[in-house]
Amino acid sequence: MATSLLAEIVALIGGAMVKLRHGGQGALAQAAGDKPRIPDARPQGKLMTLKMPTAKGWDEGATPVAAKGLKVNAFAKGLKHPRWIHVLPNGDVLTAEALTVPGGIASVFDMAITATMKRAAALGDSPNRITLLRDTDGDGVAETRHALLEGLNQPFGMAMLDGTLYVGNTDALVAFPYKDGDTKITAQPRHLASFKPAGHWTRSILPSADGKRLYIGVGSLSNIGDKGMEAEEGRAAIYEYDIASGQNRIFASGLRNPVGLAWEPSTKVLWTVVNERDGLGDETPPDYLTSVVDGGFYGWPYCYWDRIVDDRVPQDPAMVAKALTPDYALGGHTASLGLCWMPAGTLPGFGDGMVIGQHGSWNRSTLAGYRVIFVPFENGRPSGPSRDILTGFLSPDEKHSWGRPVGVAIGPDGSLLVADDVGDVIWRVTGG
Repeated sequence: MATSLLAEIVALIGGAMVKLRHGGQGALAQAAGDKPRIPDARPQGKLMTLKMPTAKGWDEGATPVAAKGLKVNAFAKGLKHPRWIHVLPNGDVLTAEALTVPGGIASVFDMAITATMKRAAALGDSPNRITLLRDTDGDGVAETRHALLEGLNQPFGMAMLDGTLYVGNTDALVAFPYKDGDTKITAQPRHLASFKPAGHWTRSILPSADGKRLYIGVGSLSNIGDKGMEAEEGRAAIYEYDIASGQNRIFASGLRNPVGLAWEPSTKVLWTVVNERDGLGDETPPDYLTSVVDGGFYGWPYCYWDRIVDDRVPQDPAMVAKALTPDYALGGHTASLGLCWMPAGTLPGFGDGMVIGQHGSWNRSTLAGYRVIFVPFENGRPSGPSRDILTGFLSPDEKHSWGRPVGVAIGPDGSLLVADDVGDVIWRVTGG
């Protein structure tokens, strides 16, 4: 009851701050594309804009809104905060069920964001489970489900290679022996690599094309190195783990929270989506989709986009000078998390490109994200404005969220699967 009351008070204060900062200004144009117009930074100090819808979940029979020519159905319902999806070689679908857990409260703002996240169903007891879903009759609905792995530590990324299932716990890369068709793993995990937990806790995994390496996304502990850069050592990076040798190294850095990972098939280049920093305004800076090069540094926390310095951070001019500009802006605070390559013809009317699950904002006056989008590609590069695939996760008045999309993957039947962690659903998108 106390938490609920605090959340209501926080919402009122947040609403007042929104009006104070943005009254009469209206919604800003989205900072999107390869040449985004990014407004000047307006630092918000210790009391950031805080606006987040109350989680409602879906009414019986309700679904997101599919783009024209597409349709959507529930592949699996009644899950517990499904965040990520992995499709096994035999067509079984795995989903990682995990949740942000409460951390230490060191300030009034920490208390406010904790209450707000609980109201938005983004914080609580983590299920710490990987569930196996099986569509036995091919009708696009999973008839059976099994708790494949339990007792994990905020599991997220998954990869299956040569009889081994790799799992990204928040604190470690672990491996289990696994045989196609099995519905339960009882073996103890084999520890392969350690990561610092907490903060941006998700650990996505993407195998290399030859199956010899794994790429792992590890987010920052804080917004802009608030607890010092020593606490951020080894974070805000994509790692490369060599399976044969067990060597684990930072592949690219300066990526505040790199979550989804995908290969562009014609160029064999690694791409990621990154959640940028908070507290500078509605569209400042934008989240982004970018190619990732070995040894590349992408600016965090010293600067953003095209070496725009963040004056809130103790500066390192050498690091600013080496920062690479991302390829494609996705708008401010969209929380773009899910990422997968979608070949032309997967969905009618859509060519080659990347699908992105946008979990949705909390640090802006007009909410953004809360949708699944498609970014078209040509010649290995983004080639135009994004298009909606699924919308309707948010109420028109922005007070409630029916769902929030996260992980995306191409299903075993060529459909698009979308994890919805507020709706507790895996959605399936096909041609209409």
